[in-house]
Parts: sequence; structure tokens; C-alpha cells
Amino acid sequence: MENFRKESDLLGELNVPLDAYYGVQTQRAINNFKISGQLLSSYPDFIKGLAFVKKAAAKTNYELGLLNENLYFKIAEACDEIAEGKYHEQFPVDMIQGGAGTSINMNANEVIANVVLEKLGKSKGEYEFCSPNDHINLSQSTNDAYPTGIKMGLLHMNIGLVEKLERIIAAFRAKGQEFHDVIKMGRTQLQDAVPMTLGQEFEAFAATLEEDISKLNNNASLFVEVNMGATAIGTGLNAPVGYATLCAKNLAQITGFPIISAPDLVEATPDTGSYVIYSSAMKRLAVKLSKICNDLRLLSSGPRAGLFEINLPPMQPGSSIMPGKVNPVIPEVVNQVCYKVIGNDLTVTFAAEAGQLQLNVMEPVLSHAIMENINFLCNALDTLHDKCVVGITANKEVCLNMVKHSIGIVTALNPYIGYKQSTEIAKEALETGKSVYNLVLEKGILSQEKLDEILDPKNMLKPHNK
Repeated sequence: MENFRKESDLLGELNVPLDAYYGVQTQRAINNFKISGQLLSSYPDFIKGLAFVKKAAAKTNYELGLLNENLYFKIAEACDEIAEGKYHEQFPVDMIQGGAGTSINMNANEVIANVVLEKLGKSKGEYEFCSPNDHINLSQSTNDAYPTGIKMGLLHMNIGLVEKLERIIAAFRAKGQEFHDVIKMGRTQLQDAVPMTLGQEFEAFAATLEEDISKLNNNASLFVEVNMGATAIGTGLNAPVGYATLCAKNLAQITGFPIISAPDLVEATPDTGSYVIYSSAMKRLAVKLSKICNDLRLLSSGPRAGLFEINLPPMQPGSSIMPGKVNPVIPEVVNQVCYKVIGNDLTVTFAAEAGQLQLNVMEPVLSHAIMENINFLCNALDTLHDKCVVGITANKEVCLNMVKHSIGIVTALNPYIGYKQSTEIAKEALETGKSVYNLVLEKGILSQEKLDEILDPKNMLKPHNK
């Protein structure tokens, strides 16, 4: 027992590791919630967000005369160290827990308090000099500090996600330029359609993902409205007059985000609408990203019995029984990440709906689902960029031969010979195996010069006059 210290709470005494900066309530959470295996320490931006919240609260309490100067500066110093990455291993609470986030809030309160005690020359657990509840949690409740910490974490995490997204957009756009002269067949409903370039196809990948940057940023902007000062249910009990507005101002100054106090703190305390809409933006991104990966797998299918229009970088042997087989493992793993993101969005929806009366107690699973999605998407985007997109090459001759032998190019004849006659040519080409080009010449429908002009693939890549 010499490696432990005793701490007490409402339920009695409990042993806490002697060198731990966390305390009794964190230890109870460790004992109670062995659920996901993903700990608060796995999400450094969330810890940073909590540190910012506690620093802003301490600054507000100091300015309102509730904290003495020495204690405030020590708390601010401890929060700065935590925000910079120190002590993160002291946040061992499972992300999914009962109690509406009380365990995470108290984990932060206890770590900060014990860091402050150390700075004051005191021993860990000597809370009469700096208390997790009376000093670090002063003028707060879990019900305002915890969701505000989540929002600060998500604002930082969104910046990282958008950076990853911009990086892969640039890679697709670079491939679009590289493949600008690779003529190929476009397809609708998996059937031959009309010619296009591989460059246009990759540029479209970039364009569709680029749309999601503004969606993510716009939806994340809802996180700047916070309920600090609401305390338990939004009435502000135990917080001084003016606390909510001043705390939001201080939090804005500390974080650099345009934080504002919610106009109705009773409404804001159980409200999880901002999480729902941000999660929906990630789901939209996941759906698009998965579609792109489906396309990459189709375009690279083969090498002899598929489309084989592009080559993906070979990453590993593809079979334990089929020699020489190489599978599109990177798009496959990104597909699976996208399915996880889509599923987590449903978790967010259910958790948000489950709020009752003046609080939503399901915020732990809700915040975990969103933060897990951001981490998964960041890792997936990096993996797709580094191990797939930048190494894609085109099979130019394969693409061109498909265009030359496609029946789909008959569509270009519609304005010249009419839909009915074009259909007859297409049908005969399909039945006889003859090319559209030869059939038109055999029937004397158009001169070779005119036909060459119409069916030149380069003339079918954009609008033109008859």
C-alpha cells in the first residue's frame, strides 16, 4: 500500500496511485467504466479543450474576485502545460461512461488541482490548499464545462481534418492535370456512355471533395456558442452575475476562436444540435469518399478481365492461394472507414435524441463517436493520399482502345442522323461485332471526312455547334 494514497468522496475512501495527478473520482471512473478501451488520453485536442475551459473559468473567477491572484496564476500555468501536451497520460478515463461527463470533468479538475499543489510545494491530495471542486470547478458544473470542452476540442480537430482533406484534393487535382490528355469512355449505370478524359474524372473527384470543406467549416462554426455559466441546468446557480458573458470573452481570447455565450442558457444546456449537423457533414464526406474508392477499384480492376484503365500502387500480395494477385487494399480500407463514419453518425443521432428535460446525459458516446470519426477520417485521408492517389498511373492505350471500339460513341451521331437511325446502327454493331464507324460508312450515311470529324474523341469532350 506504500505506492498509494487515500482519498475520499461521497462514497468513502479509495486508494489512488501515489504518483497519479488524478484523484478519487477519476479512480472510480477507471474502476467503473471499462467499455471502449479508448481513453480520454487518446484525444489530445479534447484534453486541450478542457484545459482552455478551466483556464478561462479561473481567469473569470479571478476577475470577479472569487480567486486570489497567486492561485489563479498557478491554475493558468497548469492549464497551459496541459494544453501543450504535458500530463496527458493522467487522463485515463474511458470515453464512454455514465454520469453525463462528470468523470471527465473531474479528471480534469483533479489533474489541474494536483499540478497546482505541486507548484505550491504541497503534496498531491492536499486539497485544502487547492480543491478540484472548490477552486478548479468554481462557478461551473459538468453540464457547462464538459460540453464546452468538447466544443473546443472539436474546433481544433476540425482544423486538422480540413487540412487532410485539402491535401488529398490537391493530389486528385494534380492527377487530373497529369491525365488531361488520356481519352477514355465515360460510363453510366456501369454501361458505356460517351468519351471523356481520365483527367476530367480525377478533377471531378477533387471538385466533389472540395465542396465539403465549406460544409465542415460552416457546421463547426456552430461550436463557438457555449453555455459556460449555465452551471447545472442553465439557471446559473452558484455562478456570479456576469460570469457567462465574461467567461465566453476570456475563452475567445485564450483559444483564438470567436466564442460567444448562448443567448438562452437553459436551452443551450441540453441542446446537442451542433453535434448532429457537424456529424452529418462528416457522413456526407464519408459517402463521397467511399464512392471515389469504389470508382478507383473499378477503374483498376483486371488486369486482363476488368477495366484496367488505371494502375494503383501495389501494396501487398493479394492472395494466399492465387499467385501474382494484387488487391486494391487501400481503397478497400478507406471504404470500411467510411462505413464506420456513417454508422457513428447514427449513434450521434440517437444520442442527441435521447436528451431529456434539462440535460442530455448521452454526450459521452456522442462526443466519442464524433471524435473517433474525425480521427478515422484523418488517418484514412492520409493513407489514401500517401499509399494510393499519388502513385496512380494511367493505361493510356487501354483507355483509347475502349473508346475506339465502343458502341457508346454513336451518341455523337444523334444531331446528324437522328436518334432512330443512331439506335439502328448501335443495335447492328452490337449484334454483328462491327464498329459503328464501319457501319456508317458501309451504309453511306455520312462521308468519311465528316464521320472522322464527328467521331474524333477529342471533339466529344465538350459542347460544340452542329
